[in-house]
Amino acid sequence: MQRFALIGAGFIGSVHAANLAANPGVDFRLVYDVDQGRAQTLAAAHGARAAASLDEVFDSSAIDAVFIASSTDTHAQHLRRAADAGLAVLCEKPIDLDLQQARETAAYASEHAIPVMVDFNRRFDRDYAELRRIVDAGEIGKVELIQLSSRGPAMPPLSYIATSGGQMRDQAVHFFDLARWLTGLDPVEVFATGSALAEPRLQEYGDVDTSAVTLRLPGGALVQIDCARRTGYGYDERIEIMGSTGMAEARRHRTGAVSRYQAGRVTDDGLHPGWFERVQPTYAAALAHFVAALDDGLDGGALGEGALITPSLEDGLKAQAIAEAATASLRSGRTETIHYETVLVPSALHGSD
Repeated sequence: MQRFALIGAGFIGSVHAANLAANPGVDFRLVYDVDQGRAQTLAAAHGARAAASLDEVFDSSAIDAVFIASSTDTHAQHLRRAADAGLAVLCEKPIDLDLQQARETAAYASEHAIPVMVDFNRRFDRDYAELRRIVDAGEIGKVELIQLSSRGPAMPPLSYIATSGGQMRDQAVHFFDLARWLTGLDPVEVFATGSALAEPRLQEYGDVDTSAVTLRLPGGALVQIDCARRTGYGYDERIEIMGSTGMAEARRHRTGAVSRYQAGRVTDDGLHPGWFERVQPTYAAALAHFVAALDDGLDGGALGEGALITPSLEDGLKAQAIAEAATASLRSGRTETIHYETVLVPSALHGSD
């Protein structure tokens, strides 16, 4: 069994704690949080113990893997310390909001050859995995157009927005990763436009709540992503892939499959109230993938060729590079080239991409 420590006892930390406790391949030992009382409560609920300090978390004689689910501004420092201790890491995105800092931290972890997985959990959605299988099998021909929707039910607090990095880095980045994963291609350029419709005060942060993004793939295929922070009708997420010979779609998830027929109308079950209810199963599936990879002795530390645990550090950095270019496009009003070379570890370390 893999001996795990969890850093972060907030909402997402509580989700991961429940999954760690339920996974048969995990010995869930420690929870650390800057709020010691919160750590103690979460640990007690799942049969773990609250760590008194980070020294306990990064003790390789007692811990095999660390799940980093703390505030975004601490991810990089925890990843570096895990690298120093030789511990495996499952890390919430992003590695760091600053792309150069993320790159340097990923290089540091890579140099230490520790297994690392970035938790882009939507890759573990059953429907999206089937879309990828369909594309890989050539069942719809050559991909020509992809439409992705990510529409949240309500605005998050402005205090969250202020530290989130903006809609491109916080919300759309999951779908930048999915576009790469579904097609096996790295987008070459991006155009993004957006407005602050649900919350005009977002303009004070240089952010938007409603946006449309177009990615151009090598060969000319297009990816369209629409994002909204507030729908008023529930959480709305779907993917449609059109190929040269057919189309595949992962439809909106409803809370049920019952239709009510009455005179002059038909009423169907609605959408999930929030994003978490829609994607909750993917968190446990992502953890299971990581644990299985550790059990198999796979190496996820190296960037480029040989990164066998996915989503890898490189996956995280590439999605972040797209988000940076999309953010630049929002500000410039122009199509921006995506510069992956700014995030890759030099070839002298682990080989080129």
